[in-house]
Amino acid sequence: MNEKNITAAIHQPNFLPWPGFFYKMMNSGVLVFLDDVQYVRRSIINRVKIKGPEGERWLTIPVINKGKYYQNINEVEIQANLPWRKKLLGSVSGCYGKAPYFKEYFSQFSEIIEREYRYLVEINFALIEWLSRSVGIEVKTEKASRLEGVTGLSTERLVSICEAVGAKRYLSGYGGSKYQEEELFHGHGIELAVYDFAPPVYEQLWGEFIPGLSTLDLLFNCGPRSKELILGQSNT
Repeated sequence: MNEKNITAAIHQPNFLPWPGFFYKMMNSGVLVFLDDVQYVRRSIINRVKIKGPEGERWLTIPVINKGKYYQNINEVEIQANLPWRKKLLGSVSGCYGKAPYFKEYFSQFSEIIEREYRYLVEINFALIEWLSRSVGIEVKTEKASRLEGVTGLSTERLVSICEAVGAKRYLSGYGGSKYQEEELFHGHGIELAVYDFAPPVYEQLWGEFIPGLSTLDLLFNCGPRSKELILGQSNT
């Protein structure tokens, strides 16, 4: 790939992200996981919404918070003493057991969940990689914590990450335009591209469509059409 044309996207390693995460991934040349910033409790780093017969519900991985108020995302440990795997797999099976593509993907999903992990990012990375592969995405990924020479905070940090991966274009979500300093990107010769993603509407189980759910919902309901649906619902 010509480095002059590399588009970088930067995103926190969320737990089973929604389709907008993968739209961002598909439209970048490299996705950098922002894993070395402060973890926010009760956020989508360790929980996500799925849909069951009662409507939307949270799917959660329990983590150790006590006494760790300022830990970074890559320092967050899973509460290994709790039977969270059985509960999580039971919830997913109960919600999606009748979905058209449940049998095709659940065993792979289950195998990842059943592995041993110490840190939350380990399972998040594994699940993002699996979802990417299942949807049909092949994009280079990096971890911010492993990049050399990254400095600064807020927009300065984003610019520094782009420079570390050789990107001349940064793909930002619509919400980012509210706090990012565009002139800093331009000052470093980096184009700032902003996209506005509209969630794909598709046939779900359990009644009326609910947007903003995990991509797991899309995959179990639509299977190989997932990529087409994600790409077809954006305004750039």
